[in-house]
Amino acid sequence: MAELDWRDDLKGLFEDIKIIEESKIETLENFDQFWEFIAQPAFENLKAALKQYRIKARFKRKKGKSILFRMNFPRSRIDDFLYIIYLPKNSLELKLKLRIKGRPDKQSPLVEREEQFMKNVDPSMILKLTMNELIQDVIEHYRKFKFENLTRPE
Repeated sequence: MAELDWRDDLKGLFEDIKIIEESKIETLENFDQFWEFIAQPAFENLKAALKQYRIKARFKRKKGKSILFRMNFPRSRIDDFLYIIYLPKNSLELKLKLRIKGRPDKQSPLVEREEQFMKNVDPSMILKLTMNELIQDVIEHYRKFKFENLTRPE
């Protein structure tokens, strides 16, 4: 059996490290594109639409790796619902996570839940999402959250 030259093994190691580092950079760039071309315009539209229901909404990008959409209770400054998309540390692809936070009522503490972002969408398709698909996902999560709280037996 032919013995591998350790120099080839060392070279392969550093080539693999370089590929991983380049993939991480590319993933961050893709997350930037997701924010700029999909999330930011979607959240601007949703924020404007919520005004007719007297719900104040805000959104922002935090720490480069998360996007936050926040809704208040109607006619209130108290947070009602938070929809947070984030890129896990050391991600090599856009396999995003979703953190949902909300309050059953104005006096309650925030309840938190975490799941995969749009679990039926392959990471390679994230940049192909439309603004409307993202808005619909926010609405569906908000609907589920509100209905669970409105129908929960006391």
